[in-house]
Amino acid sequence: MDIEEAGDSVVEAAALAAVVVLVDLVVAVRAAAARAEVGSSARVPMASEQTFSENKLTEFVTKLRDAAKDNLVSVILFGSAVAGDFHPEYSNVNLFCVVRDSSFAALQALAPAVKWWDSQKQPPPLFMTRNEIERSADVFTIELLDMQQHHRVLFGDDVVKGLSIPVRLHRTQVEYELREKLALLRQHLLIASGNDSRMWEVLLRSVPSFATLFRHALIVLDHEAPVGKREAVQALSRKIGFDASGILQVLDVRERKSKRKDFDASDVFSRYLTAVEQVTAAVDKMLDSGK
Repeated sequence: MDIEEAGDSVVEAAALAAVVVLVDLVVAVRAAAARAEVGSSARVPMASEQTFSENKLTEFVTKLRDAAKDNLVSVILFGSAVAGDFHPEYSNVNLFCVVRDSSFAALQALAPAVKWWDSQKQPPPLFMTRNEIERSADVFTIELLDMQQHHRVLFGDDVVKGLSIPVRLHRTQVEYELREKLALLRQHLLIASGNDSRMWEVLLRSVPSFATLFRHALIVLDHEAPVGKREAVQALSRKIGFDASGILQVLDVRERKSKRKDFDASDVFSRYLTAVEQVTAAVDKMLDSGK
């Protein structure tokens, strides 16, 4: 794929991702509102729920291998379950599966295994062929960079280790994602305005995405990018000089280091929104400078 085609594909892929994020966030906000109306509070996970189940992972891979037979090339665990910041209340167990044949009939054969995984309250795995992965490195730069840095092969080949990801297109996608998610954040602020519970739900659901984008902003700015969400936010704050307190306080609540009642929701949201705006502007300025 040439650079012009790749740029168009980045926009198309990010637009589709925006729809998914919007739907997920609306569902999350409405669920939070329903909990607030009946006076319930967020459930504290039991000790046995603090991490995902390795046994369930093993069982799923076994079911998938039995169903796919020779069609399965690789199963890869990625995301927070590998990066070390998995949170049982907010995080999913993310799986990436590579197959030789992605036809309708081949996928139908995998459906029972995937439905079982769905019954475990986890999102369906992503499925691609090896050729699709190689041809997608120019449109999923953020996702594949993250996957390269934090993944664990559960079965088969390590198909992401040697991928070549274009730096220029990565910069473009980072700015696009920041601007798109900033627009969504403003939309959901307007919907949640005046309801502290809804505002907190928007903040808590969006902060992992923004923390990831802040880490990638550091990469765009040619700065070493820490693995942890909090460390990445702090490093970017030092790099470009913005007030990260709103982001860090949301992370504190998410990680149960603080309680929502310790903060004023409107004040936190105001500082959180300003931080996102300043980071987006800094990345845009950097791209315009041609550095």
